[in-house]
Amino acid sequence: MSTILRVHTRTSATRVLATSAMLAALLLVLSVPAQAAGPARGDNDTQLGDTFSILLEGPYAPVVRVPNLGLSLVNLGDGSFSTTKIFPISGLPKQDREHAGRGNHDRGGEGDDKIGNFFVQFGGMFAAYDLPGGALTMTFTGRNVQNVPDGEGGTYIVGTFDLDILEATGIFGSFAGGHNHMVDILHRLADGSFVEHCICIIRRGA
Repeated sequence: MSTILRVHTRTSATRVLATSAMLAALLLVLSVPAQAAGPARGDNDTQLGDTFSILLEGPYAPVVRVPNLGLSLVNLGDGSFSTTKIFPISGLPKQDREHAGRGNHDRGGEGDDKIGNFFVQFGGMFAAYDLPGGALTMTFTGRNVQNVPDGEGGTYIVGTFDLDILEATGIFGSFAGGHNHMVDILHRLADGSFVEHCICIIRRGA
């Protein structure tokens, strides 16, 4: 029994170390695309850059209040979408970031610099972004991920996702036909809920 316990303990320790190392490595990778994507010209003036980066972060929740984003390819109120918060990184017009910080969208607590909402189908292919000045619909086209147990009955889904931009409104209109590269740590908890930490690098089409 003691031999089995020692083996189990070593296995658990190895798993924790491997998970920690993988998360540390991915967090390092997460910081690189954000730097590579900026500074775009939108960081310094009122113009939107050709590339912008945003952070999706926080727990996912069901869509309770369905926004009218002017998107025709998705129905955010059909029960298939979950939502989480969007935070700015680089490339967005400064005035839009500041306006969002003064209470645009459905804010959390004081000091929350959330600028919008992200919507995704965990059982489907579509995603939507509600941002200051417009909205975008995207579809998943590729993924390169691996699952890492969190040691508590949940799983870290770690890696990258690629999406094509199908439609875009407002200041993002010219991004239709563009591309989104996600670098993601998606935590699926033991109770089946999800917590997001994902950098999105969004580019105009060629």
